[in-house]
Amino acid sequence: MTNKRTSCYAVSLFLFLMPFITWAQTTTSCSTEYQIEMFGSASTGKYTPFWIVSNKYGAFPLDAVTGNASLRAGVFHDHSFRNGIYWNVGADMIATTPRYRHVYVQQLFASVQYKSLNLTVGSKENYSSLWDHALSSGDMVLSSNARPIPEINLSVPRFTPIPFTQGHIQFRGNMAHGQSFDSRYIQSFTKGESAYVKNILLHSKSVHIRILDPQNKIPLTAVIGLRHHAQWGGTSTDKKLGKQPQSFKNFARVFLGKGGGDDASVSDQVNVLGNHYGSYDIRFGYLNPAFDIHVYMQHYFDDKSGMELYNRPDGLYGFQLDLQNFPLISKIVAELLLTRHQSGPVHYIGYDHAIYPGYGGGNDNYYNNGEYTTGVSYFNRGLGSPLLSSPEYNENGILGFRNNRIRAFHLGLQGYLSKQVSYRILATSSEGWGTMNEPFLKKENNFLSATKISYCHPRLENWLLSAEVGADFGATYGNNVGISLSVMRRGK
Repeated sequence: MTNKRTSCYAVSLFLFLMPFITWAQTTTSCSTEYQIEMFGSASTGKYTPFWIVSNKYGAFPLDAVTGNASLRAGVFHDHSFRNGIYWNVGADMIATTPRYRHVYVQQLFASVQYKSLNLTVGSKENYSSLWDHALSSGDMVLSSNARPIPEINLSVPRFTPIPFTQGHIQFRGNMAHGQSFDSRYIQSFTKGESAYVKNILLHSKSVHIRILDPQNKIPLTAVIGLRHHAQWGGTSTDKKLGKQPQSFKNFARVFLGKGGGDDASVSDQVNVLGNHYGSYDIRFGYLNPAFDIHVYMQHYFDDKSGMELYNRPDGLYGFQLDLQNFPLISKIVAELLLTRHQSGPVHYIGYDHAIYPGYGGGNDNYYNNGEYTTGVSYFNRGLGSPLLSSPEYNENGILGFRNNRIRAFHLGLQGYLSKQVSYRILATSSEGWGTMNEPFLKKENNFLSATKISYCHPRLENWLLSAEVGADFGATYGNNVGISLSVMRRGK
């Protein structure tokens, strides 16, 4: 309740001060935009095809037994001033069926920015990954797969030159504090038979450094970064665990990745307070007027052993080619995702090194946690890579990620067939082994694909018509062949 009040007070104070900020400045631009979208899909199988629903901010229903349809409407207003201050607000709602709670708020936020520093309060679709939003299989830490979590986010969202470096070294980063509001949905999903933590608090921070020649004399660029996320606090429905530590002192422990105090569970005292995860991000690029080439790697870690690289070669490895003068194929992305190693099969920290040599921090069990049984998810959609099957696919109300040991090859293409017609193709071949604790009896193979065509009539420039055909074949998601249709209108 305290966290809800804090968020409400912050939003109320921001909206109260906004008119005074407006009166005190000289407006340089002001606009209000709206967006309306109608979406429908049908499938031959139990689920809507994987790439039709994945990495869409959890906006489209997974269940496809009777088909699904949705209507989405949003309004966004922004103001900018001569002294570098900019603010905007937005509201976005979705009505859909079939789904838990057919009408819900997708986005509701207010933000203010001064020069490069931005403060956002509320739930906002905000893609901050280095990997291509349309073609990548998904960031391992925070993709666009799930609905946006309400949070307070202080950030430098765009790469900004560091003083005294003549623009050669730039940085961006953020620090956020949020809270999940999916407890009633989880209760409905589990039918009250599985324990989970309600009102989970989420902490995240990141920093990325980019090296770039602003004069374009040296056509090379490099980015290196660190991301750290943590689930903590909340109240467990397991009476043995109950309310989790969430004082300011405990927030400091979460921020620094320290173990819990006497009021924490034994596991959180031995390890760290809460469920922590993150990544090391690396990207190198060659820039050319005709094409850009980028190679990248995201090393995911779930505990200290992963931070110290004992879970190699797990991670996301990618290649991206941008072709500026070849619209037929304007961009190509190829990726390899590995999550099988997980620092070895056994997790034992307190042991006799003389008898049992080795590190001992294995079975990282990506996206899962003993106390936070919903795992790294929101409304049961994975917050990270969707290829680690989201809990929404689980049957019988089981929580957590049941297929987090995978190997996947992914390819994405996009381009233009004409000035009015664009396309996107996604294709993924994956193998799944379950988890270390509950391996599949037989490896599960899957092939996932989707082709999307979008059309904008020259006389109806504010309208966008899209059709997408998707197909899943394999043991994990079943055989699903489906189609989706979308009509979107944007305007001012």
